[in-house]
Amino acid sequence: MTSSRICLWSSPRNISTAMMYSFAQRPDTIVFDEPLYAHYLRVTGIEHPGNDEILASQDQKGENVVRDVILADHRKAVAFFKQMTHHLVDMNEDFLFDVSNIIFIREPKQIIRSYSEIRPVVTMPDIGIEKQLYLFNKLTENGNKPVVLDSNEILKDPPKVMRQLCDSLNIPFYEAMLHWQAGPRPEDGVWAKHWYSNVHKTTGFEKQASSSKPLPEYLLPLYEESKQYYDQLYIHSLKA
Repeated sequence: MTSSRICLWSSPRNISTAMMYSFAQRPDTIVFDEPLYAHYLRVTGIEHPGNDEILASQDQKGENVVRDVILADHRKAVAFFKQMTHHLVDMNEDFLFDVSNIIFIREPKQIIRSYSEIRPVVTMPDIGIEKQLYLFNKLTENGNKPVVLDSNEILKDPPKVMRQLCDSLNIPFYEAMLHWQAGPRPEDGVWAKHWYSNVHKTTGFEKQASSSKPLPEYLLPLYEESKQYYDQLYIHSLKA
């Protein structure tokens, strides 16, 4: 039944979970929370909070996830996959040309500050923004230009930007996408208890307090490099 498959390629500590909750309110959409997370942990050997539980909760082979989840047929017309850009590692990327792609960016100072509260060591691969620019260029050069979405633009005017997003994806906009029930949600991955405490307090698109805190000095070089990639993407983003 699935006629539209949408992959949201997000940086971490963005409002990607809120985006997943938003799409979950649509009557025509089924959503999936980070289906490549276990693949990423297996391939990289990186330790994340709840590591063993995450590895046990999903297929750990990315190619299987693509075949059995992302490109599979689902019971609703739209399948929405919340993805972390840095999870797309050591695997065939050809499936990207068979889905609609959203490059979901956020001002990197906000990403780095928020991420460092969970894991103090932050690297460029962790925040995914260099990979986001790579994906944008690769897809654009091959005739499958992705939508670039900036979370700060959404927060300025959620109804306007979400309507633009739906138009860009050739799907209808629903007012229900702007609100959801607070608290843990059935679409959450098993890692929600480690990462989603802020979004569980929300009922719509809301700025988080951590966004405006100053950046530790040791992370400034990472910010300066990542800002260059962000600026190249931002010019293509939907605007409020």
